Amino acid sequence: MGIVKIDDALHEEIRKASGVMVRSINAQAEYWIKIGMLAEANPNLSYSQIISEQLEQANVNVNMVNFNAAVAMPTEELIDG
Repeated sequence: MGIVKIDDALHEEIRKASGVMVRSINAQAEYWIKIGMLAEANPNLSYSQIISEQLEQANVNVNMVNFNAAVAMPTEELIDG
């Protein structure tokens, strides 16, 4: 693990995005770095394709989630189960 110098304006955008995405600031930065690296390594893939491929590699079954119920459910219920 190391320290990465990030421009203050970019850090602020990471901070705001981390709140929306319910991630720590470091986790949000790491996520964007990973997706950026994957996008550079696979320029023929869209963001959606990259995410789908990552979910598939992790054996995540997105069909188990009812989208309409998840969107209508308050955040506390999603976290508490």
